[in-house]
Amino acid sequence: MLIKVILVALVLFMIVNLFMAMRVMMKNDPKDGPMSKYIGRRVLTSVIIVVLILIAIGTGLISPNPRPY
Repeated sequence: MLIKVILVALVLFMIVNLFMAMRVMMKNDPKDGPMSKYIGRRVLTSVIIVVLILIAIGTGLISPNPRPY
């Protein structure tokens, strides 16, 4: 259960960074920093999510859906 909460929190963090990057792109204000900072955080968060899912499946914390056939 804890791993699922962590994964949902990471997905929410990724979505927040997406909207922050959009805000920087729309404002085009050099004081806010580069948009690539937020996009980089999204990519790093995605990598962490994939690694956590693989570790959780490998250790048996979560189980994938069975095949549909």
